Amino acid sequence: MDLTFTLPLALLALSIEGAFGYPHTLLRRIGHPVIWIGALIDWLDRRLNREGEDVERRRRKGTIALVVLLTIVIAVTAFVASVAGSGFAGLIVLAILAASLPAQRSLASHIRAVANALDVSLDGGREAVAHVVGRDVAALDEAGVARAAIESLAENFSDGIVAPMFWTALFGLPGGAAYKAVNTADSMIGHRTPRHEAFGSAAARLDDVVNMPASRIAAGLIIAAAYVTRGADPDAARKAVIRDAGKHASPNAGWPEAAIAGALGLQLGGRRLYDGVMVEGAFMGNGRRGANATDIRRALSLYRRALLLQWIALLGLTILAALIVLD
Repeated sequence: MDLTFTLPLALLALSIEGAFGYPHTLLRRIGHPVIWIGALIDWLDRRLNREGEDVERRRRKGTIALVVLLTIVIAVTAFVASVAGSGFAGLIVLAILAASLPAQRSLASHIRAVANALDVSLDGGREAVAHVVGRDVAALDEAGVARAAIESLAENFSDGIVAPMFWTALFGLPGGAAYKAVNTADSMIGHRTPRHEAFGSAAARLDDVVNMPASRIAAGLIIAAAYVTRGADPDAARKAVIRDAGKHASPNAGWPEAAIAGALGLQLGGRRLYDGVMVEGAFMGNGRRGANATDIRRALSLYRRALLLQWIALLGLTILAALIVLD
């Protein structure tokens, strides 16, 4: 697609979702695109992933499942895009559809809920953070709950907002939807469990690749946002990214996590418990470990400014693309 169409498409989609979110009425009546994609992934998993088969066969079938998933998602969204057309009306229709791809409002709402619950009780904070992280939360203290919420905010800013808009800005609705399909597949089957280590390996590897640009952009946006956020330290954020991002087990998650840790003067990461198994993670940032609800709200303030900078960047690129065409 033409960047003079896909850039304003991403800009409008981000604006619509930021203003209205995904309507609850629509969610109740027809669900959400991620739910539809998840249902297809679950069907492919049940049909193709046979536990009695050897590792290589299951790995090949996982690759086939990923190809089938992407083929269906791209074909459907490309057809919708072709029907909508490339005029102003088509742009509006596709922007409304693409607004289902980012999750600015719901992410902020879930993270804010952790801070509010933590103000009341530790048990409430644990219950709220369990909705946004996959680790065991029963043994987390106040600082552990706060750090988990901030880490989730940073990672989801990258793969839940920056990434889908990056691929939409490049390839329109099919690009954003294809990214969402890969990311959803990774979250459902890209785990190192006996059932999915082989079958989900293609989804996990591809998710790492498609998230690589967005994770770096997200870190840059957080560093830039630190310049305009009271109490945040952009130099510490930059140094933390350079020093710590590459130490993370994920090739991508460390970038926004290190940036937000440095900006807020915190140390994130470290030891985490998943399904009773202790995982030794690298530390992001070299600040204090004693995070609290106030730090969650500081992170949200930084997040809001990073979102605004993303919107400004998309607006600038949209204007630049239009000027190049008109020249």
